[in-house]
Amino acid sequence: MAAEPVKVVASGLVNPRGLAQAPNGWIYVAEAGNADGVNCPPAPAPGTLNDPCLGLTGAVTRVDPNGKRPAERIVSGLPSVTRRSLAEAAGPHKISFLGTGSAYLTMGLGGDVAKRDGLGPDGAALGHVLKLSAGGAWKAVADLTAHEDAEDPDGVGPDSNPYGILARPFRRIATDAGGNSLVEARANGTTRTLAVFPSRQILPAPGPLTQSVPTAVAQGADGWLYVGELTGFPFPAGAARVWRVPPGGGTPEVCATGFTTIVDVTFDEAGNLYVLEFASGIGFPPNTGRLSRLDSCRARTDADRIPVNLSQPGGVLIGRDGAAYVTNKTLAPFGTGEVLRIPLE
Repeated sequence: MAAEPVKVVASGLVNPRGLAQAPNGWIYVAEAGNADGVNCPPAPAPGTLNDPCLGLTGAVTRVDPNGKRPAERIVSGLPSVTRRSLAEAAGPHKISFLGTGSAYLTMGLGGDVAKRDGLGPDGAALGHVLKLSAGGAWKAVADLTAHEDAEDPDGVGPDSNPYGILARPFRRIATDAGGNSLVEARANGTTRTLAVFPSRQILPAPGPLTQSVPTAVAQGADGWLYVGELTGFPFPAGAARVWRVPPGGGTPEVCATGFTTIVDVTFDEAGNLYVLEFASGIGFPPNTGRLSRLDSCRARTDADRIPVNLSQPGGVLIGRDGAAYVTNKTLAPFGTGEVLRIPLE
């Protein structure tokens, strides 16, 4: 029998990032949006910054895992902000369901409270964890940017960009990619730092330290929290790692090595760890993504790679049907992002 092909189950998405499966089987995708679209001013020169550009183009979209019904935006009008190009928009990043109840969503930022305040009332939800109801209503339930401003866990100055999210009873656990930290938001809205991920010397000294930049969090069968790191500039090939953190917080331990720009991690029912890389440095173009499956904490090998072509992927989940679902083309600002269904052996 021929192998089941990879299938596009949703398209037309704008900067799709994380995704999660609801109790009723639907898949929900966080779309970071494209800030203010073509109205954003271009950067004055390559690699330089311009003023922040804000728009209400962030969204959460519901997707049929079989691809038979069209995708439907159930939440729209969420803030999206960029400073350099439409492809780098920060907005809705990752989503997680809590049992049969509500979903929780991280809102990126890339700055501090003062930067957020400067965006005006339309940007107020940035830097928060949002709670989404089944009907699409939302409210902010934790301010991770204020936590970063108050504590600065990594000691390099306030810089908050909430990214990964894991919803658990009485607590929501989020990665702050700007603050290099893992943060717990309790049900009452209070926050505390669970772990800090250290910078290290990758560039030859006296070059600057490379930051960890944690982007994803999942819980293993052992109860520990597993965190994937993007790493900061210059995003060296093979330098990204998966960390593990005690359930109640503590000093992180390295679990798996040999990755490049990790953007998501998850587990299947058998306890295998799946690691999604945004740009693994293999193939052509150099931003070819990679999905790997590991059976334990160890160094990644070529044999771990799932044989699928990916272009700048952003999120992965293992569905109830045993297939992997991946958001693809996540830096496509004009609605060419997609969700792939990838059959697994």
